[in-house]
Amino acid sequence: MLKGHTVDISESGISAIMRIEVPLGEVVELDFTLPFGRVTTYAAVPQRSAFRYGFEFLELNDLEAVRCTCRQFAVERDLTSPDSQ
Repeated sequence: MLKGHTVDISESGISAIMRIEVPLGEVVELDFTLPFGRVTTYAAVPQRSAFRYGFEFLELNDLEAVRCTCRQFAVERDLTSPDSQ
């Protein structure tokens, strides 16, 4: 089991900072908790930049938890952006 720090999330994938190298093309099992529930899924590793990895969801059974979280983050971002004031 590897631990990482989530950086960004969308309906198609997630990015994270990892301390250990994960080979590009590797398929991994991800397990993480969002405000709307716990998510366990398989993901491919299509990209890497230094210690930041992109994970593309392959089988996302918990899509609704991801969608709700993305919507909530978008609303929060809009409310705190300088353009909204």
